[in-house]
Amino acid sequence: MPAPMIETRGVTKCFKGKRALTDIDLSIGQGRVLALLGPNGAGKTTLVKVLTTLLRPDEGSATVAGCDVATEAVRLRSHIGLAGQYAAVDELLTGRENLELVGLLYHLGRAERRRRAQEVLERFALTDAADHQVRTYSGGMRRRLDVGACLVARPPVLFLDEPTTGLDPRTRNHLWQFVRDLVAEGTTVLLTTQHMEEAEALAHHIAVLNEGRVIAQGTADELKSQVGGDVLEARVVDRGDLERARAILDEVGAGPAQVAAEERRVSVPTGGGTKALIAAGQHLSQGRIDLQDLGLRRPSLDDVFLTFTGGAPDEPPDAAPSSDGETPGPDRPPSGGPGGPGGRGPGGPGAGNPGPGGPGAEGGS
Repeated sequence: MPAPMIETRGVTKCFKGKRALTDIDLSIGQGRVLALLGPNGAGKTTLVKVLTTLLRPDEGSATVAGCDVATEAVRLRSHIGLAGQYAAVDELLTGRENLELVGLLYHLGRAERRRRAQEVLERFALTDAADHQVRTYSGGMRRRLDVGACLVARPPVLFLDEPTTGLDPRTRNHLWQFVRDLVAEGTTVLLTTQHMEEAEALAHHIAVLNEGRVIAQGTADELKSQVGGDVLEARVVDRGDLERARAILDEVGAGPAQVAAEERRVSVPTGGGTKALIAAGQHLSQGRIDLQDLGLRRPSLDDVFLTFTGGAPDEPPDAAPSSDGETPGPDRPPSGGPGGPGGRGPGGPGAGNPGPGGPGAEGGS
């Protein structure tokens, strides 16, 4: 059986005595997509930083592309690409110059880095704007350029930290198709997301994180089956009736009811089918709660998310300071050589001086 491309065993990370990650066990093979799903502060970005050598785990072990993240960090960096939550491109350079700079930092020859830059520009439909300064690009164009910069070195493992945040639906769908194409070519992808639709569309395996722990994992269908057979959903006319409706559905459901206040909706997992639906209708009517709608549906990843996570923690661990006293940023990891993408030398996270301000250069926070 082939070795996993990404594997963690008991990975734990603390900031000033507070655990941001606790006993993380994950594994994904070549040409597969692993999605980390969870609310803000769940530990998704912290785990990405550990896997890309930007943070060292306090306990446990992790390997990426066969390299240990702690003891083989320099060699590992030449096998990975990372697009953080915010585009790390130089606005004063053109799109082409940004890409060629990444090739230079990876020690590619002039002809090769020009060829690869052109390939990325064509693949991401950026050829018309290739020689324009990035400051003239739209948000979606910058995002595509940022992801494209990760591919100049053709890494076998790609990390995408909330890659579609802030993108319009059309650009998001283009990025999804790009990820599918990469995976079809054998690239392993780990992506973090808060969007259930994104995880379901792309991921072969989903891990739900909350407060630094993996609280559930499996395929989308496996996770849905853990929620219950069906979801009983009521939409009230008066928002003031939401709490009473939740109390009623708590009684007839197979788990805690969830409230979506803006939609005036209460939902609860149930295994009772139509009997539970009829009982809910009777109790809601006896409580004089006017309904806009009441029905049963199959569970979605939204239900998985709400059932397993409940809500975001009050103090997000992802915002905790790193070991050097600075708040970890969303930057691309360093390359295998001095001053490579990420602007760090070969001494691992925190080593060396900041590199050039091009793609992957550390922005800090």
